[in-house]
Amino acid sequence: MKLTGKRIGFGITGSHCTYEEVYPQIKSLLDEGAEVVPVVSHTMKNTTTRFGEAGEWVEKIEKLTGNEVVDSIVSAEPLGPKRPLDCMVIAPLTGNSMSKFANALTDSPVLMAAKATLRTHRPVVLGISTNDALGLNGVNLMKLMATKDIYFIPFGQDAPDKKPNSMVARMESLLDTVLAAMAGKQFQPVVVEKFKDLEK
Repeated sequence: MKLTGKRIGFGITGSHCTYEEVYPQIKSLLDEGAEVVPVVSHTMKNTTTRFGEAGEWVEKIEKLTGNEVVDSIVSAEPLGPKRPLDCMVIAPLTGNSMSKFANALTDSPVLMAAKATLRTHRPVVLGISTNDALGLNGVNLMKLMATKDIYFIPFGQDAPDKKPNSMVARMESLLDTVLAAMAGKQFQPVVVEKFKDLEK
């Protein structure tokens, strides 16, 4: 197993439509021997949507990982020098959280865990899910791509006919991206095709 003995933080922000796609990727890390420390945003924990009741996904993830979620900025801060992670994943990463991360705004447990990980020069892996990656958030995406110790799960336009600015990570590449990031490399190619509902 490739991740035996490794502690992987797994941050989840409010792109609720992506949770079904992300959930099996958490299992893939566990299957490789990692301890997964789940970290959730306030939106993820407390919002009921058509994709699930508030708290439902938290319960599922705690059961899968065997760890309680980190759900406060105070409890996320020790994931830096005090109790460092080997890698921090954020998937899905919303456009809102991406813009904050790129501009050093640390107002959620997930962003604090990422900031704490960067303090120790460990890799932070991002799996974007945002409707404006090719719009106003494009500058933040490029800023993060040029930042040391930050790596991206390959991403592409998910519905270019209906939402031409939207881009979503190919979540099935999460494990490969984590393994590459922990070796100091960006898994390639970064920009891929990812059509969901493209009508011919």
